[in-house]
Amino acid sequence: MKTLKAVEQRAKILAKNNNDLLECIENKSLPINVDVSLSEGIILGLLKQKVRKYFAIFGHGSTDFAEILRIYEEHGVTKTFNFRNEVEMAHAATALRWQYNEIPAVVTSIGPGALQAMAGSLASSSNGVGLYHIYGDETTYGEGYNMQQIPKREQDLYGKITALMSESHVFHTPESIRDGLRKGYLKTKHPYKAGPFYFMLPINTQPKIIKNLNLITLPGQDDLKNKSKLDYEQIKEFEKIINKYEKIVIKAGGGSIKFSKELKTFSENLKLPVVLAPGSLGILPDDHENNMHVGGSKGSISGNFAMQNAELLISIGSRSVCQSDCSGIGYPNAKEVININADLADMMHYNNTLGLNGDIGTILNQLNTELNTKNIKSNSKNNWIEECKVQKRKWFDFKKRIYENEKLKDEAFGKVILTQPAAIKHAVDFSNQNKCVKFFDAGDVQANGFQIAEDMRPDDTFTETGASYMGFSTSAILASAIADNPRYPISFTGDGSFMMNPQALIDAAYLGLKGMIIIFDNRRMAAITGLQYAQYSKEFKTNDGVEVDYVQMANSVKGVKGIYGGHNGVEFKTALKKGYEYDGLSVIHVPVYSGTDELGGMGAYGSWNVGNWCEDVQAEYVKQKI
Repeated sequence: MKTLKAVEQRAKILAKNNNDLLECIENKSLPINVDVSLSEGIILGLLKQKVRKYFAIFGHGSTDFAEILRIYEEHGVTKTFNFRNEVEMAHAATALRWQYNEIPAVVTSIGPGALQAMAGSLASSSNGVGLYHIYGDETTYGEGYNMQQIPKREQDLYGKITALMSESHVFHTPESIRDGLRKGYLKTKHPYKAGPFYFMLPINTQPKIIKNLNLITLPGQDDLKNKSKLDYEQIKEFEKIINKYEKIVIKAGGGSIKFSKELKTFSENLKLPVVLAPGSLGILPDDHENNMHVGGSKGSISGNFAMQNAELLISIGSRSVCQSDCSGIGYPNAKEVININADLADMMHYNNTLGLNGDIGTILNQLNTELNTKNIKSNSKNNWIEECKVQKRKWFDFKKRIYENEKLKDEAFGKVILTQPAAIKHAVDFSNQNKCVKFFDAGDVQANGFQIAEDMRPDDTFTETGASYMGFSTSAILASAIADNPRYPISFTGDGSFMMNPQALIDAAYLGLKGMIIIFDNRRMAAITGLQYAQYSKEFKTNDGVEVDYVQMANSVKGVKGIYGGHNGVEFKTALKKGYEYDGLSVIHVPVYSGTDELGGMGAYGSWNVGNWCEDVQAEYVKQKI
């Protein structure tokens, strides 16, 4: 009881001082050295790193940690949100950091809970999103099997598993708190390779008291920016290379998202086409003349044209993921590469590369200055960009034809219904008109979605292309119920992806989310069906034919409103308006066509090393010049 009174006293002091640990130390309301449990030490350390929100499914392995959170929340220092599924919880936490830049911590126990949370963390790991995962771990005494541990006589197994996913620290020794927090800070705040960091808190070390812990030494205030600039030789080499070629393409990867202004100026200075990755929508406004849209395995006519005909690739902030560079053969005519990247390994992904290593914004600003002052003389010709613009007009004409033929007869539904591209287009337009944020789920909806989305800003769309995690978008929009300054979210999801995390309906009602889920229902895994037809001309086991009343399902949760989306554009737009006006979560169910009619999808314009395409793609890959 004495220990808990001390915890309460510290929580009261923090609350009176804006929850600022350093302020409390500076005004001497808290001593520099304190006796605290490992659980409270972690919470104090994370508070110094601006972590105030905890996403939790508590178990037997986290009761002590939960008690400290209870006290801190009672006094307004932290806030804990409980969920029903660990995968869903991990996705929502990822979105809170990704969309709103608030760093949360996910809390669960080892066993099925930790494995599910860790599975969900693949999305944050793949997309470079930094946040904490805290798992209550088995005891350190080795007294026998602990419930839910991996049944193997070996120590720190969950620590090893999480270290494989990203980075982790096992608190076998509570006094290692500074080291653990420092490593966590470096990973979650890493300027270009952020990701999840896992704390393993053994059940018996959580309540252990750390004597005389110096609060000032808890990390959390260090500047991790990379501010290095290019030297004269690098700038001259850049100039030399760009003047060797006429057909140059800029590929904007996900790492360039934060530097859209600098990249836009860079492309304008050089008069060069920019091809987007699926995760960098909006980095140039959709209507910008240099924007050739998405390129890759599921790219666009204009984006893939620019990639396939370029002689020089300027890659910016890209990991060169297989679907983004057509499994390594997206640039068959490229002879050299200029790669601007903070990460050395990603920078040297291609051969014949001039690597410009450092902060992307710093490098682009430096090159823009040199171009503006004519220290770099660019012999840019307009012929190439005009060639690309012709292809861009072809892409627009193709999309227009798809949208105008918005209905087809579907076998599964036995009636004429909207095509998925037409339905997504209506929803995208509605979202843009109302300044909503779009989340595209994995599968056919995602693939069509990033071809259709017409974003003017980088934060208009979030599409989890890193892990392509089914069920991400329905879970991710829950973050808008928790964020300090929320923006109305719309989840674009297929019927298969939605059923991966349908408990989001319950948590949305519990958390008071105001947002929308649109279920584009084609009663199948259409992305895989499409691949099967393209490769083998036959579909196999991607369709179960089961009818589901998603409207009734949604309406069965008090506080959620289910709406039928209808069979045509007029009915669907009416449903969108009705859903948007609802003060809570609305779920719109719209049946969409699935089949082999070319008007039913957006098409594919690149290559991919899968199925019976592998032999041809790999034969081309070994011949590449870069």
